[in-house]
Amino acid sequence: MNDVDIVEILDLNRLLVLMVLAIGLSMLAGNGFAVWQHRKGNKPEGEAGEFRPARAYWLIGVGLLMTIWGLASF
Repeated sequence: MNDVDIVEILDLNRLLVLMVLAIGLSMLAGNGFAVWQHRKGNKPEGEAGEFRPARAYWLIGVGLLMTIWGLASF
């Protein structure tokens, strides 16, 4: 019997790094876009609720940290 290691076949270590990098970049892009649109005075149509700048900046910081970690782990 062949001893096949699924971690090596799928390169799960690299996949985890790429997933963290992708999530971090998406958090940066999404929340950065929300802050930019809020500064322009735009609001999504049909959506109720207010813009929470502290939450947006917190998520930008977390996304930046995840992005840096993902790039450093490459």
